[in-house]
Amino acid sequence: MPRTLSVAHLSAIDLAPPAFLEAAAEAGFEAVGLRLIRVTDTSPGYPLMEDPAALRQTRSAMASTGLRVADIEFVKITSQTNIEALLPFLDAGAELGAAQVITAPYDPDLTRLADTLGRLSEEARARGLGTVLEFFPWTNVPDLAACWQVVSQAGPHTGLLVDSLHFDRSNSSLDLLKALPKDRLPFAHLCDARCQPAYSEEELLETARAERLAPGDGQIDLAAFLDAFDPDLPLGIEVPMNAKAAAEGSPAVLKHLYRRTSEFLENLPGA
Repeated sequence: MPRTLSVAHLSAIDLAPPAFLEAAAEAGFEAVGLRLIRVTDTSPGYPLMEDPAALRQTRSAMASTGLRVADIEFVKITSQTNIEALLPFLDAGAELGAAQVITAPYDPDLTRLADTLGRLSEEARARGLGTVLEFFPWTNVPDLAACWQVVSQAGPHTGLLVDSLHFDRSNSSLDLLKALPKDRLPFAHLCDARCQPAYSEEELLETARAERLAPGDGQIDLAAFLDAFDPDLPLGIEVPMNAKAAAEGSPAVLKHLYRRTSEFLENLPGA
């Protein structure tokens, strides 16, 4: 079975959801991830849960393009996270037919983090949504092992989102990735990048948020990364390329990403 390819909103974050869906469909993708909650002061979010007209326009774009919403993002779980305040976000995800909710670890108390994550997962599950926790090397859940510890404590209905960039930058274990229960890995994020022996936090953030490379155009061992998953695992292509977007426009970036990703996957051993 061929893999399902979706594209994360960060790959064209300047496009509002209807325009993003149209550009993703024209590029060839089957689904998108939508960023409904703003992550940084310098990048937008699109709070469809607060804008019924924008939500209707997004659903209309889904219908006209035939694309679905693979995931909504992302919830920074902190010591102050209020589950009740997030229910409209989850409701919007359910209305969009999203499969997953992406969360991020920003609570230094890992026991409390796991508890909040577990409660959020149950609210999402009641609405037909899965929930995944993504790890980042600059947080207190910096790698796969730490993420699995938190997710295990959160309960049986929470998964992990493994991004090839963060996996590589954190020196996480391929053996552990292969050993994890497959039902806890509903999809993965794929990108490439240039590699070096060590990275400052500034370098980590700059690559992650602004300048990644399409799969096959960098130095990450993506073949080994993908070999750890089921062969038909859905992939979300998350590749911000701010310089290229500024020069050519985000729709051109999405076309580039789909073409390069397809070529890379077709040329994998055993493809």
